Amino acid sequence: MQLFNGGYAMGEGVVNWDGHKTLVKQYAVHGPILDQAVAGVKRACSYGATDEFGYKASENVTTIYDLYATIRHLLGLDHTRLSFYNNGIERRLADVHGHVIEPILV
Repeated sequence: MQLFNGGYAMGEGVVNWDGHKTLVKQYAVHGPILDQAVAGVKRACSYGATDEFGYKASENVTTIYDLYATIRHLLGLDHTRLSFYNNGIERRLADVHGHVIEPILV
């Protein structure tokens, strides 16, 4: 998972999130805005690794269900109890496979 903040943050008129030309200036503006949106996750952390070609995960492999469960946890929701009714079956939104990715939490 990678998070980034889009352009036009706080009305400064920057149309591109990519701050190669003015890194310090741009990230000093965008960093605090993004930090608000991801409160509860460790700062500047990396979790897992890929194979030597970047083809597939090789360490701390997670699933999209884990991501869903973690996001819901950060929103204060119990992902094991959040469900919806579909085709006559009560289904969990994070399926039965989702687990909160605890090591990335503060």
